[in-house]
Amino acid sequence: MSLTSKSKLFATATWQRLDTPLLQQKKIEFWVKHLNTHLPQVSGNKWLKLKYHIDWAQKKNKKGFITFGGAFSNHLAAISAISHHHKLHCIAFVRADSIDINNPTINQCLIEGTDIRLLNREEYRKRNDASYLESLIKTYPDYVIVPEGGSSEYGALGVSELNLEDTPLGKADYLTCATASGGTLAGIINSSEKTILGIAVVNDASLKNRVSELLLKNKNNWSINTDFCAGGYAKFNDAILNFCKEMASYNLLVEPIYTGKALNAVMTLIAKDYFPAGSRISFFHTGGLQGLAGLNYLNKISDNDFRLLRDGLPD
Repeated sequence: MSLTSKSKLFATATWQRLDTPLLQQKKIEFWVKHLNTHLPQVSGNKWLKLKYHIDWAQKKNKKGFITFGGAFSNHLAAISAISHHHKLHCIAFVRADSIDINNPTINQCLIEGTDIRLLNREEYRKRNDASYLESLIKTYPDYVIVPEGGSSEYGALGVSELNLEDTPLGKADYLTCATASGGTLAGIINSSEKTILGIAVVNDASLKNRVSELLLKNKNNWSINTDFCAGGYAKFNDAILNFCKEMASYNLLVEPIYTGKALNAVMTLIAKDYFPAGSRISFFHTGGLQGLAGLNYLNKISDNDFRLLRDGLPD
């Protein structure tokens, strides 16, 4: 695929070295890669997964996008914000029974002009069915369909531009990240010959196949660990939350649904000597801090935890 992104929205990449007692004990050098834009919702992998969808819509003179997501979805927040930024319209099919305008994600999407359409759970299951998508294309010919999570050929193409290998002190031995819809992991695999480990943060038996479908060629340098999903999508436990709070003390802000859950898993594997001593590991911060407001709204995290994880402020 030969597309060159013409988006006027650019991400700034930074590296952060994490140095904890565990890492010192196990003699592991650990680096976290951040990507941020001036739109808070479009951080981490979001800009990479959406930039070529934006270019395709503009090249074909489309009105905007049709996409899918949960009511608190990071993808929903990101595509709404980036569509508004580029003056494109977004129609979002959301898995919910009603529109809750007090939900901070939904409220922000409505402010940005996103058209929210509701689907029940049975209807939402059709989101990847070829016949259903074909009917949407016929109904909305002036729109580009973006899969849930932005995990498409275009999404993987954008992520393949991420340089997760070259840390400030040299090339990493292992590349790690969270994986949920598969596009981020596929993009990293497409761009590197290093050993790549995806941490599944959802309980989805089809995940490996969906990643494989987005690969440019068959490769055997990657794997997905499914032992740390904590019960499934959007679920976490006290241990994961406490880990996220601990990371805030190192000025590393993560949430317990995606990045924090995956990072905690990698640290657990380090404690179990999964990685040889002397390894240099890089980890991709996939963003998603906007989701903390939703967790606070649902009373899944306290006000103090919300401030700590979002801003790094102590209780």
